[in-house]
Amino acid sequence: MISTITVPTQSRYRLVEYQEASPEVKAIYDDAMKTLQLPFVLNWFKCQGQNATLLRGNWAKLKATLIDGQVPNVLKQLIIYNVSNLRGCDYCAKAHGIFADSMSQLISTEENYRATELESSLLPSSYKTAIRLVTKAALHTESLTDEDFEDLRKEGFTDEEVQELMAQADLVNMLNTIATVSGIKLDNELAEAEF
Repeated sequence: MISTITVPTQSRYRLVEYQEASPEVKAIYDDAMKTLQLPFVLNWFKCQGQNATLLRGNWAKLKATLIDGQVPNVLKQLIIYNVSNLRGCDYCAKAHGIFADSMSQLISTEENYRATELESSLLPSSYKTAIRLVTKAALHTESLTDEDFEDLRKEGFTDEEVQELMAQADLVNMLNTIATVSGIKLDNELAEAEF
């Protein structure tokens, strides 16, 4: 059973804005904005801006696990969206929901389709299976079975892709922990973005 998360009313960490960041942190911010194709720095990065070592390591993990690899980014975003919703991480659920919905046309060109409609018949069976099993891995790691891995292979995922999918379970827990512990709120720029 998942417990309710108490969300602080304000950020517990100072958000380091781009103009006040150290040169090392600015370089990480620049790489993140370029890689994510955003014209602003997300609060998730800014709440770590006082610690360049931590930020560098967390960005390297995020970039390698979420951005790089063979599994489509939209599927990875949907996994993070789903787990974050179930864990009660408002920041990650909203942010990754926005990112996933911005890529909806990679799944279906049907007008008004939103990728975050996880029960939609337009969402491929392979995506539904991956979302279900990686969510299980993130929330109830000990309950994974050999059959779960076989289900992913039956859906056409290679062994490399299965590892990549399971890495999302670890990534989303890190993302959720940092966002929840820090108490960050959704970026105004992201909330107002039109994709």
